[in-house]
Amino acid sequence: MIYAIFFVSLCPICGMTYSFRTYLPYYKRNLQVAFPVMLTQLGAAMVGLADSIMVGHYGTTDLAAVSFSNAIFFTVMVFSMGALMGITPLVGHVHGRLEKLLQQGTTDEEIAHKHEQISSYLANGLVFTALVSILSLALLVPCIPYLDYFGQEPDVSACARPYFILIVLSIIPFLLFCFSKQFLEGLGNTFVAMMITVGCNLLNILLNWVFIFGHWGFEPMGAEGAGWATLIARLLMPVCFFIAMACKIEWRRYLRSIRRWMISRREVEHLIALGTPIGLQSFAEAFLFTASFIIIGWISKETLAAHHVANQMCDLTFMLAQGIGAATTIRVSHQLGKGDLHAVRMASTASIHLCLLMNTIGASIMFFFRYQIPYIFTNDPEVVNIASTLLVLGALFQYTDGLQCIGAAMLRGIQDVRVPMRIALFAYIGIALPLGIYLTFPAGLGAKGMWMAFVIALAIPSVLFHIRFNRQLKRLKYEQQSI
Repeated sequence: MIYAIFFVSLCPICGMTYSFRTYLPYYKRNLQVAFPVMLTQLGAAMVGLADSIMVGHYGTTDLAAVSFSNAIFFTVMVFSMGALMGITPLVGHVHGRLEKLLQQGTTDEEIAHKHEQISSYLANGLVFTALVSILSLALLVPCIPYLDYFGQEPDVSACARPYFILIVLSIIPFLLFCFSKQFLEGLGNTFVAMMITVGCNLLNILLNWVFIFGHWGFEPMGAEGAGWATLIARLLMPVCFFIAMACKIEWRRYLRSIRRWMISRREVEHLIALGTPIGLQSFAEAFLFTASFIIIGWISKETLAAHHVANQMCDLTFMLAQGIGAATTIRVSHQLGKGDLHAVRMASTASIHLCLLMNTIGASIMFFFRYQIPYIFTNDPEVVNIASTLLVLGALFQYTDGLQCIGAAMLRGIQDVRVPMRIALFAYIGIALPLGIYLTFPAGLGAKGMWMAFVIALAIPSVLFHIRFNRQLKRLKYEQQSI
């Protein structure tokens, strides 16, 4: 029902009304790109889910420690991952132009120039990734001695420290993997990242079983064991990616074409200018959730564990939305490179429909199985009772979070990142955080108050991003007609 209402309401904004049959080719193309990304994102979320399930059955304190550590870690990691997303629309735009030149039978010199541009983005992107990695370590490492100062229970802080150190060490290989993934997505390939993610995540889960519970001669390590499993799997991920790039002629050409003269301060600054707003936008949302974990941790470790359960389920469905969002950025940037603005609009609108369908499925599962889902994570009756209530709000949260994700992806595809960043900072930090604190404590709603704030505040970017995209597309069409 919600899906149908939004579809009808969208048509006047777009200035067009199309049937399902008209959109069907765009659904298919978007899903061809999105499906591997969705599996990649879902695989990443499944590792966090497996960590939570295994650690949760090891002990409530260990589950709270993993939840607390990841809350701090992901705030920085999400910013870093977001900053690296800027490479996809840049490479995608050039790749779209390259495809158009190949279709037109343009001279080899012009084609070679586009290949050189892509190699340049690869070279400068690696430099940018190194800078982002250094910044991430500079932000995370100083937190290690001060984990006791975040107001958590002493046993949670003590259990969190070794796990936190290990996941901090894993951020460098993981960011190198993220950059490689974003680069290949710009070229339209999402399959390789899926295969590497699935393989390494299965290894991670196996090592979780070995290290957390103590198998194959190892002592049970609880949360620390989950940290070792994550570090080993993430070290393997970039290695697999560069092997994959070396095995394909086209990608190997980009690696071999890298020259020192390609690395320029101007290109790196361009990546910083595009990536930083995306990173800050991602950071704003991550900061909100990090703050929510810390704030809810002040109530009790059972409430924190319940909050973690609800958040893990929302993460799973959000990964699907992110997969569709990544495909949207790829498809929009490719069509923009070809100069086909009609295809840009159709591809982006098709993504909205697909996302709403996924949101409805996810929300239905959370609502109808809200009493069963918490038992996957824990047998603690207090945690189960609190989590079942939060999952109802999590079901509502699916729509606002999914639509803001797709709206941001559409804007990234046309390289519009600064205004969305400002909207995100206002909604997540200016509205959601103070409203969440008020509803949690002065209003006496506890963790439910924080989740109500999530639903209310994320409605702001979910609307404004789509309005912004339609205005920008009209501007691009006007500029195209003026040439």
